[in-house]
Amino acid sequence: MATSTPLDRQNLGFVEAPEPITEPVTKFGGQPVWLAEPTWPLSASTGRPMRFIGQIRLPGEAVRLGYLFMTEDDPGEFVDGTYDPAGGENAFFAQPGEPADFYQVASIRRGPTFGPDHRAELTPHDPDAATDDENDLLRSRLWGEPGWLQGEEWPDEPGTWRFVAQLDSADEPFDMNLGDAGVAYAFLDEKTGQGRFLWQCC
Repeated sequence: MATSTPLDRQNLGFVEAPEPITEPVTKFGGQPVWLAEPTWPLSASTGRPMRFIGQIRLPGEAVRLGYLFMTEDDPGEFVDGTYDPAGGENAFFAQPGEPADFYQVASIRRGPTFGPDHRAELTPHDPDAATDDENDLLRSRLWGEPGWLQGEEWPDEPGTWRFVAQLDSADEPFDMNLGDAGVAYAFLDEKTGQGRFLWQCC
């Protein structure tokens, strides 16, 4: 397992959009803006489409997006393993790129989502200001380095992995089940476009 040189950390905030966002930009909620044929991930346990969390514009001159999904419990139903990066109950992958092989995908353009469109509000991280913020380690962010709630869980499969995003349940724009005060982490293999997504909780 190799890691890419970290990009500068950008603190991540969320602003609800007045209308659907249809451009290939970083956003959370709504519907994905596909750059190629849709590959909507399916839950390994139920076979139903996972819920769309958001998309992240990846670095580089060419337009490339990373897509985040996770299975959510339906009323009266409990789905275990959404925290597991290879459990088939969450997904992160890029276009151009390929999904992982531990879940199935369907050619679905629109599907279930966690909430309405939210624009990503990015601000450069100020380490000096962060010394007075006891929650800075867990704050939502793009790039930089992950702030682990529990032990370190970088992907251990072959590849050149880049840390992409961290989502803190304390400031997420809609209700996702990340356990007790959980924090989620997303990583991408820059060569294949396969990703890994996981969460930790208290």
